[in-house]
Amino acid sequence: MQLVTTSEPFIRELMQWLPDQHSCAIWAGPHFRYPFTDATFREDLRLHYPSYSLLGAGDELLGFGQYYLRVGRCHLAMLIISPQHRGRAAGAVLIRELCRCGCSELSVDECSLFVMSTNLPAVRLYTRLGFRLVQYPEPMPPVQDMVYMITPANVIID
Repeated sequence: MQLVTTSEPFIRELMQWLPDQHSCAIWAGPHFRYPFTDATFREDLRLHYPSYSLLGAGDELLGFGQYYLRVGRCHLAMLIISPQHRGRAAGAVLIRELCRCGCSELSVDECSLFVMSTNLPAVRLYTRLGFRLVQYPEPMPPVQDMVYMITPANVIID
């Protein structure tokens, strides 16, 4: 598996992984418009952030994610694994690689993310990778059931 900068063909495939409003909201939160068009998807995806695709054999798209600096940490966002590849370790690879790249580029030593507390597979994955629930240091974004998790980068990268 390898992490590469996201390109147009990957964005089109990513759109197909979000078949309904619920899956879109779990993945991206309430600001992401659904139903989306090509134009609104790209706008809401915020491609001005570093955006990466996880590829498998034959350049098959396995996952997507972004990072940016948020409250002094490498904040991971828009994390998703292809529906047919969930539960096969691709999520752990995606998270580790995004943390490695992001912490290095942003010169920070901690990672963070938001996740819906009802997204139990994601919460279990993040916990297994060393993330822990903490209080968000600013007013929490107004999304019901969303929690904030952090981890020292050396825990997840080593």
